[in-house]
Amino acid sequence: MHRAHGQKRTKFVSYKDLKAICRDLKKIYGSANEEEALDQLEAFGEIWDSKYPIIRKSWENHWNDLKEFFSYPEEIRKLIYTTNAIESLNYTLRKVTRNRNAFPDDDSVYKIMYLAINNISKKWTMPVQNWGVIINQLSIMFGDRVKL
Repeated sequence: MHRAHGQKRTKFVSYKDLKAICRDLKKIYGSANEEEALDQLEAFGEIWDSKYPIIRKSWENHWNDLKEFFSYPEEIRKLIYTTNAIESLNYTLRKVTRNRNAFPDDDSVYKIMYLAINNISKKWTMPVQNWGVIINQLSIMFGDRVKL
């Protein structure tokens, strides 16, 4: 959530403010519930609206979509906004396709993507923190859709 939503919104933030902005945004999406998140968004605006009003406005404009996030337990929310593995995969896939002007057919694209995913997945050795708790929460929320 943070990277997908927040990174777009911080594109035009001065480098010297970026760390503080991200810290303050984390207070929003790290909130225990929607009410606390709205309070944190208000506090964020009090600090940053004079310099970067578009950031809070964007969160407010998308709040109906974002508020669903707070209906999940903390462990699942953390899994959602921790996107480093996804970003790494996307970077790798872009890298393997960027230097090729054309592919002879769809199968060649599928093959190169498959090989890239196969290669990068060998680097995924770190287990997801609190996975036992997360899988149990997912099982409670989504029942039969969670395959063990």
